[in-house]
Amino acid sequence: MPNDKERTTPVLRGFAAMDPERRREIARKGGGSVPKEKRSFSRNPDLAAEAGRKGGQNVAPEDRSFSRNHTLAASAGRKGGETSHGTSKKISP
Repeated sequence: MPNDKERTTPVLRGFAAMDPERRREIARKGGGSVPKEKRSFSRNPDLAAEAGRKGGQNVAPEDRSFSRNHTLAASAGRKGGETSHGTSKKISP
C-alpha cells in the first residue's frame, strides 16, 4: 500500500465516497426528520438572536459587509421585516 507521499488521488470518505444517487436521497430529506416546533430556533427567538450575535462577533469588522454598507444592511432588514410580518409594502431608502 502506498504511503501518503506516494498517493496521487485522495481517499474518498463519508459522503464523498457514496454513490451520487444515495447522496441526493439523503440531501432531499434535509431537516425533515425534526418537526418545525421542535427546532430550537423556532421555539426560542432569543436563542437564535444570541447565536447570530456570536456568529457576527467571530467575523472581523472589515469583513462584515453590513458594517461597510449601511444601505445594504437597511435593505436586508427591511426585506426580513416584510417577510416575517407578511407585508409587501415597498419602502424606499
